[in-house]
Amino acid sequence: MTDMQCAVNAQAKLAECPRWDERTQTLYFVDIDSFILYAYDTKSKSLAHRKFDEEIGCFSLDEHEGFVAAFRSGVYTFEHFNADLKPYWLASYDQKTTRFNDGRCDAKGRFLAGTMYSPKDAFNGALHQFSQGKETLIDQAAWTSNGLAFSPDNTIMYYSDTPNHVVYQFDYDLESGVATNKRIFIEFPRGNGRPDGAAVDSEGNYWSALYQGQRVVKISPQGKILEEYPVPATYPTMVAFGGTDMQTLFVSTCRGAQTEEELKQFPEAGGIFAIETNVKGQIEPRFAG
Repeated sequence: MTDMQCAVNAQAKLAECPRWDERTQTLYFVDIDSFILYAYDTKSKSLAHRKFDEEIGCFSLDEHEGFVAAFRSGVYTFEHFNADLKPYWLASYDQKTTRFNDGRCDAKGRFLAGTMYSPKDAFNGALHQFSQGKETLIDQAAWTSNGLAFSPDNTIMYYSDTPNHVVYQFDYDLESGVATNKRIFIEFPRGNGRPDGAAVDSEGNYWSALYQGQRVVKISPQGKILEEYPVPATYPTMVAFGGTDMQTLFVSTCRGAQTEEELKQFPEAGGIFAIETNVKGQIEPRFAG
């Protein structure tokens, strides 16, 4: 296995939500703090972008090459990369303190997206589910919602609270979309990285980007750290599997939090890094509406 290399030198303030489109071999990702959605065509090596009027925290593709996306002001759909936004659910929370952050679709095409509560003086971050035009509150007990992922058999949902260094497991009923039996999956010690965005591979291992930890960790379904992968950036933010064989691990990173000294050490921070793994990832589910 080779060292992690910069695949897209985006220089993003806060690159997040890398998402692989297996149909077009395109890697999408966002720069939350710059209000930008990127599309990197891995065949032509071209990078397109679209700037919005507010933060875009996360998104998923739909079956028709459109998008569902969670912004500060709520959830919107758009029919193609440059199409107009259509409101799906407008935020009922205080937008001065709260915005959407991390999310993805389950295997039935429901869109799940979590919020972060900036003051971090109460557990006001929440996980919402969107399906058939309706919103359902799944959980409200986090400072910063992150790490949402599902086991290959769709019976386990993972969800992390980054500032509290903890990843949770829920039992997940795919037919109903109900999450129950919340418990701690793994808790990381203070001072060595916080669990940010994540993905689960085809063997059920949970891959977590450790923000301020300069690495990605591969964790077994039993909660044991199996492997660690150094990242040439202080602040990895999320991971996604992709590539022609679904064995490439893409890692988004943050540039805006880097100090001048850290930027000298990691000049490509804010980019998307990649490494070939020995396990396949899962095809990303698409939004069903």
